[in-house]
Amino acid sequence: MPSADTSISRLDRLYLAKVADQAERYRDVVSSIKTLIKSPSDQLTVEERNLLSIAFKNLTAQLRNQWRIIDTVEKKAAARSTPQQVALMHLQKERIRRELENTCMEIVELLEKFLIASANPGEEKVFYSKMSVPVYDADQIAADIFAHRRGDYYRYLAEFTKEQHDDKNASSSLDAYKFAYKHALMTLEPTHPTRLGLALNFAVFYHDIWDSPDRACYLAKHAFDEAIAAASDMPAGQALEDSLTILQLLRDDMVLWSGEIQ
Repeated sequence: MPSADTSISRLDRLYLAKVADQAERYRDVVSSIKTLIKSPSDQLTVEERNLLSIAFKNLTAQLRNQWRIIDTVEKKAAARSTPQQVALMHLQKERIRRELENTCMEIVELLEKFLIASANPGEEKVFYSKMSVPVYDADQIAADIFAHRRGDYYRYLAEFTKEQHDDKNASSSLDAYKFAYKHALMTLEPTHPTRLGLALNFAVFYHDIWDSPDRACYLAKHAFDEAIAAASDMPAGQALEDSLTILQLLRDDMVLWSGEIQ
């Protein structure tokens, strides 16, 4: 019986990734897209990078949620748990933490070694520094997003290490956010959903990791005020709807955080 042709084209790999995404097999999505990245000059299409972003976002969200559930159970049951049960919960939390760390460093390595290096100026570079907000102008946008996501994944790691002296994850997250935000200010309109999404996540970093609600409020208010001032010139469409959603999140966070400022 003749052997089947096992060669898989780029379109085939994209199709497999899309099928895996629909089945919520996010690790398979990552595996398919990673085969397209072999050198620092390789670039992903908008569809490919969005699939990669969504896959890593879901993988890390699952792990972060799992850790929080066990942490909550541990705290609630602390008084009636045996030392052995406490040790077992600590062990499970550490397993999840290591898996999350490996997942975050996997995407950070892809970003730093390949995707940011080959990204076009504008949104693409912000996307790869952020990598979570939908892309609308493919020629201008791609680079910014991946720098943004790099900041996010270091922030996820910093959630577990922020009590440590000289937390390198927090410092790396801050550096990535600063790089992405500076680039976004120069290349994207104040109302652009990628720029607003970056501002939101950067503000969350200042609040959750840096324990600085005043800095978080300042950054959020600056982004909010600039977007509102320019909103009248923004055309209707999906980008406008996404921007309005993020503006509402910024406003809600500012109200919440302002109550914490002494």
